[in-house]
Amino acid sequence: MRQSCHWATNHSLMQEYHDTEWGVPLHDDRKLFEFLVLEGFQAGLSWLIVLKKREAFREAFDDFDPAIVACYDAEKINSLLQNPEIIRNRQKIEACVNNARCFLKIQQEFGSFDRYIWGFVDYQPVVNHFTDLSQLPARTPLSDQISADLKKRGFKFVGSTVVYAHLQATGMVNDHLVHCWRHSEVAKPAGQ
Repeated sequence: MRQSCHWATNHSLMQEYHDTEWGVPLHDDRKLFEFLVLEGFQAGLSWLIVLKKREAFREAFDDFDPAIVACYDAEKINSLLQNPEIIRNRQKIEACVNNARCFLKIQQEFGSFDRYIWGFVDYQPVVNHFTDLSQLPARTPLSDQISADLKKRGFKFVGSTVVYAHLQATGMVNDHLVHCWRHSEVAKPAGQ
């Protein structure tokens, strides 16, 4: 029987997420925005709560199209606050709209958010070799650096811990434990 990271084995949604998405190098701007939004909403909550609401988030936030989200007005924000299917936190919703605007500015400056964010790791994933969940950091000097830069660019809810979770989710950092079957799978170059 193949082994997975321990955190993924307690719920089918977590297992599916672990097996298909977490740690896979991601280069699609809309998906990168989605993870940035969801990681911000997760702050102070469990990732399982966010996964259970993910489809509702996609519907409520126009499939995470940053160009649409950036245009949300007070009326749209108030309607989101009435949506029981998502996490209804005014600060996080307003941060999402703000971050969409900042995201678009980065796309203008760098050509894509992908080019901007992956530049912090020279366009190559950081591959860690942890053997136990307790070794995984909540933040690193890399996430501190990216968090500071995002904040300087006007982003909100992008503390170092949120950023590190984003790096893990989008494959910029491979934090699958070495005994996990996904560790070597996500480390393979695309197409192999």
